[in-house]
Amino acid sequence: MTAFAFSTVANIVSEPGAAARLGEIVRERFPGPRRALVVTDAGFLRTGLAELPCLDLQRNGFRVSVYSGVVADPPEEVVMDAVRFAQQHDVDLVVGLGGGSSMDVAKLIAILATGEQQLADIYGIGKVSGKRLPLVQVPTTAGTGSEVTNIAIVTTGATTKMGVVAHQLYADLAILDATLTLGLPAMVTAATGIDAMVHAIEAYTSKHKKNPLSDTLARQALDLLSKNLIPACENGSRLEVRQAMLLGACLAGQAFSNAPVAAVHALAYPVGGIFHVPHGLSNSLVLPHVLRFNAPEAAPLYAELAAIAVPQASGSAEARTEALIAAMQQTARITGIQTTLQQVGIAESDLDRLADDAMLQTRLLGNNPRNLTRADARAIYAAAL
Repeated sequence: MTAFAFSTVANIVSEPGAAARLGEIVRERFPGPRRALVVTDAGFLRTGLAELPCLDLQRNGFRVSVYSGVVADPPEEVVMDAVRFAQQHDVDLVVGLGGGSSMDVAKLIAILATGEQQLADIYGIGKVSGKRLPLVQVPTTAGTGSEVTNIAIVTTGATTKMGVVAHQLYADLAILDATLTLGLPAMVTAATGIDAMVHAIEAYTSKHKKNPLSDTLARQALDLLSKNLIPACENGSRLEVRQAMLLGACLAGQAFSNAPVAAVHALAYPVGGIFHVPHGLSNSLVLPHVLRFNAPEAAPLYAELAAIAVPQASGSAEARTEALIAAMQQTARITGIQTTLQQVGIAESDLDRLADDAMLQTRLLGNNPRNLTRADARAIYAAAL
């Protein structure tokens, strides 16, 4: 058996309503800290869903500060503003309460608020040194899996992003509470859910670090997500469906944190960075075309996943791969999200720029089961147009 290493968060609580007991749960695990920073975005704050978690933190002896300046694809200035806010309030525990962007900013605050390192010094893999503040993650969407990953993405320019990857970014505790996701619009539910499915699919076919644990998590994640995504979009008030989606996204996050994602994400990043398309939707737009490109190398593995997502599929590995691709396309159509690049404002004249940017994603492309050239990238974008 191939040797492998596997890392994840130390504690996970999966329970509807757990966020209302946030202070109690956190105090049990962290008896020392007294000054909690809740990191979220203005939109989630307006829902009122942050009130109960903050009140319970206060009931359990925490002085609570709230930073709500997070925006999608957070730029460096937002990260540094959040770090300064944390330092001004002398916080000693950080809670990420939101989607992937809020949780990524929370990770970086926990590292940088100590003042031991600067943001520019930690981009890349394994550049974080020293201690961080205690970190709790509470996702409010079922998609990114950021609550259990060791990566944070920062927008560094008009269209460029950088990642911080280090074991210190794994949270001490992740809380999965579907009551926080009940108000998500169907379009957001669909895009973030497909993002999580991409995490499972790409982890299962990751070229270098695929392993038995990540495989098991990816399969279970795809099972939960494929069964519950459309019901969650059709009736978002079903708590058991929402909780299954959260757990699926979490398992997929654990899988791809150890068996990293590949060309789907590499080609999605320029779509999001240049045209400001939400990350999950960017993934969904290129997914079927990357799967079809990878099929000559990855069809046997895609066929195994088809047995989970499309159990009625039969025939050769290639035929079952096509069934998986068709199922993903059908899911996008049923949920009503855009299915072509043209629908998000991308024209044929943009494809060269997209291809050029995609080829800069060397960290991701190296994980792809099939080698991909610039010409291949452009052809995939053309097929997605």
